[in-house]
Amino acid sequence: MKRMLINATQAEELRVALVDGQKLYDFDIEVPSKEQKKSNIYKGIITRVEPSLEAAFVNYGAEKHGFLPLKEIAPQYRSHDTEDGKPAGKASVREGQEIVVQIEKEERGNKGAALTTYISLAGTYLVLMPNNPKAGGISRRIEGENRSELRETMAALEIPDTMGLIIRTAGSDKNVEELQWDLNYLMQLWEAIDRSSSEQTAPFLIFQESNVIIRALRDHLRGDIDEILIDQEASFKLVQNFLKQVMPHNLHKAKLYQDSVPLFSRYQIETQIEMAYKREVTLPSGGSIVIDHTEALTSIDINSARATKGSDIEETALNTNLEAADEIARQLRLRDLGGLFVIDFIDMMSNKNQRDVENRLRDALKIDRARIQIGRISRFGLMEMSRQRLRPSLGDSTQLTCPRCKGQGTIRNVESVTLAVLRLIEEDAMKKGTERVIAHLPIDCATFLLNEKRAAIQELEARLGVSIVVLPSKHLETPSYDIERIKSLEGLEDKASHQHIKEEDISVPEFAKQAGPKFEKAAVKEFLPDAPVPVQNKRTSTSLIQRFWQKLIGKTIEADISEKPAANSEEKPKQGRNNNRKDRVAGRNGKRHKRNPNPNNPNNPNAAVENPNPQEAKPQTENSGAVETAAKPANNPAGTQERTSRRGRNRRRPRNAGDRKPDANSGVEGNHQHQDRPVNVNNHGENETRQQAGTSYAYEFAERTQKSEQPAAQPAAETFRPEPNTRPTGTDSSD
Repeated sequence: MKRMLINATQAEELRVALVDGQKLYDFDIEVPSKEQKKSNIYKGIITRVEPSLEAAFVNYGAEKHGFLPLKEIAPQYRSHDTEDGKPAGKASVREGQEIVVQIEKEERGNKGAALTTYISLAGTYLVLMPNNPKAGGISRRIEGENRSELRETMAALEIPDTMGLIIRTAGSDKNVEELQWDLNYLMQLWEAIDRSSSEQTAPFLIFQESNVIIRALRDHLRGDIDEILIDQEASFKLVQNFLKQVMPHNLHKAKLYQDSVPLFSRYQIETQIEMAYKREVTLPSGGSIVIDHTEALTSIDINSARATKGSDIEETALNTNLEAADEIARQLRLRDLGGLFVIDFIDMMSNKNQRDVENRLRDALKIDRARIQIGRISRFGLMEMSRQRLRPSLGDSTQLTCPRCKGQGTIRNVESVTLAVLRLIEEDAMKKGTERVIAHLPIDCATFLLNEKRAAIQELEARLGVSIVVLPSKHLETPSYDIERIKSLEGLEDKASHQHIKEEDISVPEFAKQAGPKFEKAAVKEFLPDAPVPVQNKRTSTSLIQRFWQKLIGKTIEADISEKPAANSEEKPKQGRNNNRKDRVAGRNGKRHKRNPNPNNPNNPNAAVENPNPQEAKPQTENSGAVETAAKPANNPAGTQERTSRRGRNRRRPRNAGDRKPDANSGVEGNHQHQDRPVNVNNHGENETRQQAGTSYAYEFAERTQKSEQPAAQPAAETFRPEPNTRPTGTDSSD
């Protein structure tokens, strides 16, 4: 069972997890101190245009100006003529121009946010692009016949000529009414944004993307999710209000979790979340994957470690790589890593095994919402791939750069740092006019320098005539240090050396600092639709053959079948037969055949018991499904016998006494025997016809009966007594 778990008990973190049973397959987190800006809409001012970069820089209210490529500027913001009246080129803008932009990529490191003027508004089923009529289409995840059906559905929507539209995966099974409802909501939202953009001067925030809870419901809530559990009452009410307006058919899935055990601990996913913060992730077989980040790309290395289950090294490598492919796809979703990736798989000699690993990774990435491109494993065992960055990664949202190693992950040892400091002291002492050099070192580095390198310091002082002071500081840690060069000793003669030690720099912790400038509230606040989505039956998909039939005939197959008249009983005999050949063959010589013996057989001692009163037998029905003949007996007791199969249906038509033996004088065989039909003689000397199943035989039998050249010698018409609540004799009982 798939569930959506929403943890909002701690105000500092909002967490949303998607689990399948107890397996975490997607995770999102939002930290209020680091508010997400992607998809927000601002009104900004162009501060600088750089033709060499083919971009403009926009002040939209953040510390770092946004980066706006010229190709992302809509035609409505381009000037067509310069001051001297000449054409200005298709991407000309001017400094100081106000412009409405949307953030495509968040700020990362020293890079500002990437901006665009082509606005896109995401709804429940659709994505509206109000100023980009050339864009639009159907989600790439919708495949097969649904794409052609959705094109017809899009043609029925009332879309303005100046706007573009994309149908999301959630809208693949929706009808026109539901899609039109979402389109109307997005158009009303755009009208509110357009009005607000002209009410104030730039820069300011126009529209803010929904929080993590609403985004999760909009983007991830599908029919396969059976339950939504929320562990905080205010968030539970928020979910209820959203579902009432947008997804009323999913309202019953929302439940308030009130158990004493924490929600994520109940489903055992806290450990899996903590694993997403680690550099190394273990695999079930004992192997591991190691994820390292660089400025250019992310490298992923696969190690076999303790994996020894394979029969040989090739099988061990294959099994470990297959497990790693599944886990890599999962970790990319949980951490939301984007950009370029290089995956170093364990070397495999077989090309087939390499293709299996590639296919396994592609299959594991199919459920990912991001756009992904995958290469092939090269001769070096490396695979290249790229992934779209949907939101700030887990590390960007919750992690800080290490102040000691500055994000490198390693530091220099004591000896290396001390020797480097000694060389810098010598370099400063050699400069002209230097009177003293003061070195502030960590305690361990100062200890090494004052003891192991005391002779080197004395040699420098004697050779250069400079005073060297080494000050251990408890506030410094390896590899940090500080070197001061003093040109004049005026005012420093009376100070002791320990008085030169710098006090601890009491700085405000990073988490307590104000995270950038505070933006004013969005001009367009919570904008909900006027009415809930119309509840309609899901659009039934038709196959290619059904659509071809409808185009060719003008009506569906079901309608064509329903208009066919009922079969005529005189043209088509009754077909309510058991077509199991094995049962028929076994029944002739087995106990089932002896259960209803022929009462007219003189060798049968139980004939009188089977039918003691033959006069009370019901007469045959006139319309029996075959042509009547003169040879038909008036009252035949044997004709009233029913042969019932195990399933409660008539297994075979009952036979008259004359059916078993041919008439030697007339030259005509008994019932079920036609002039060219094969005869089967059983052990008792009885002649029977092997019946054939299917509609073709029924028509053949009727045709031959009607065209018979000897109507007087025809066998008696067979009768068939229906069971209660069945059709009357003479009608077609086949389904």
